[in-house]
Amino acid sequence: MRQAGRYLPEYRVIRARHDFLTMVRTPELASQVTLQPVDRLGVDAAIIFSDILVIPMALGMTLSVEEGVGPVLHRPLRSERDIGRLRPFDPEGELSYLLDAIRMTRAALGGRVPLIGFAGAPWTLAGYMVEGAGTREWRAIKRLIAEAPATAHRLLDLLTEAVGRTLVAQAAAGVQVLQIFDSWAGALAPRDFDRFALPYLARAARSVRATGLPVIVFAPGADWALESIAKETGADVVSIGWHTRPAEARSRLASFDVACQGNFDPAWLYSDPDVIRERVREMIAEFGVQGYIANLGHGVLKDTPVEHVQEFVSAVQGWKSSGSERSERSEKSEAGLT
Repeated sequence: MRQAGRYLPEYRVIRARHDFLTMVRTPELASQVTLQPVDRLGVDAAIIFSDILVIPMALGMTLSVEEGVGPVLHRPLRSERDIGRLRPFDPEGELSYLLDAIRMTRAALGGRVPLIGFAGAPWTLAGYMVEGAGTREWRAIKRLIAEAPATAHRLLDLLTEAVGRTLVAQAAAGVQVLQIFDSWAGALAPRDFDRFALPYLARAARSVRATGLPVIVFAPGADWALESIAKETGADVVSIGWHTRPAEARSRLASFDVACQGNFDPAWLYSDPDVIRERVREMIAEFGVQGYIANLGHGVLKDTPVEHVQEFVSAVQGWKSSGSERSERSEKSEAGLT
């Protein structure tokens, strides 16, 4: 959730010397940046520094990161012929820098905390590849699924294979958890999500089950589909956006063997430390501590005070349950139930 990034002064020092893509594609720099929040904030896991758009690059598209615009994929895919330009995909070759960064980071962590690898989901990657950049309307990709659904499905099939192979390669390189981000799931109406996003997210998630690693899926903006996401993906953890109440998410997922992750609104990291601590306590109390990963509902915003991110981490790690809950756990422990 952008735990390494522009809000960290040590990140900005490196960023001042290197452009973003150089950092992503230089294993030593990517590893160094991955470790920054572990060393500075004491978070409970490291997330490899990379980007979901490394897969389109590996498939032959040209990516640039432009000031004030963000990532731009040049010559976007608008037709069957355009999709035919994509080259064969080999993560060991095209993404060797990412795999090397994972190996370096595992060695540097020395077992302190687990390392998380990730990839974008097929629908989200297709959106970027057809639009060329992030957009509010997603007009080009929606036009493609409306006018040429077979072409869209071909692209989504291709991306599903690429995402699965990327995650499997990350597992082989040493990550200990895998996460799939369907960042633009919320751009689709429910019936279109069920056709063009969920089946491919599910296939990508299930294709990496053989690694034996826990799988996390996150489809922000589509929390209305939590049950379908849990059922179809078979994920171990379902991330929850801040639009959904924790108690509601727990209730809706109660019949599935999944943990929850989330869902602190990162904008509230601007608030006073007392407010952050209180909101963290409320969030954890609503989710409950069993099968739960305390996290943000989306990424850290770039001008967030570092001290406030630290307050969030400290509040989670220092959380204490109510007296009644402590008593209940004590009674269960004495009875040999914990």
